[in-house]
Amino acid sequence: MSLEQLSERYAEHNRSERGAGFVFAGPEREGLFRRYVGGPGRRVLDLGCRDGALTQTYLDGNEIVGVDADREALAEASRLGIETHWADLDQPLDVADESFDVVVAGELLEHLRDPHALVAEIRRVLRPGGTFVASVPNAYRLKRRLLFLFGRPPESDPTHLQMFSPEDVRAVLAGFEDPQLHFVAGRLVPLHARLFANDIVFAGRKPR
Repeated sequence: MSLEQLSERYAEHNRSERGAGFVFAGPEREGLFRRYVGGPGRRVLDLGCRDGALTQTYLDGNEIVGVDADREALAEASRLGIETHWADLDQPLDVADESFDVVVAGELLEHLRDPHALVAEIRRVLRPGGTFVASVPNAYRLKRRLLFLFGRPPESDPTHLQMFSPEDVRAVLAGFEDPQLHFVAGRLVPLHARLFANDIVFAGRKPR
């Protein structure tokens, strides 16, 4: 699929499924991403930034470079005053080695053909001691398991190419120090986080 076709696909998906300014599990994810990005003075690579709805959370005082396949959404993100790049994130990043303090990938890895290739690129572009913070849907939560049990597809989003369990997330963080997982979005999360959380926010540091 060409980058132009990818852009059209995600522009339509974002318009129909999310809408401008949408942030899934907003308050919880925003707080965690703000904490891990930190600042001020951080240089942040925001992969899959879409229209900048989440980016605004950690924009103040930081230098943000946003990358996305959806050209329409990027035009909105650029209004925040950030640098933007239109790209297919299944391709190598056009970014210098060790040039960012933080790399963000919110609700992105599940959309990629080879998420581990992107994670390798993230390690490359992070400075020693830099932070990788991301989130993915908790694909094996109880609701999804029940759908599968009753013969229904556990995943309804046609743009999702991968499904992540907590163990898969830990594999993504292999090679990063101080790995952290947070189970968010769900009223019953306090009862059993792995079964009832809709989303997993996670972070780690590149070794110095």
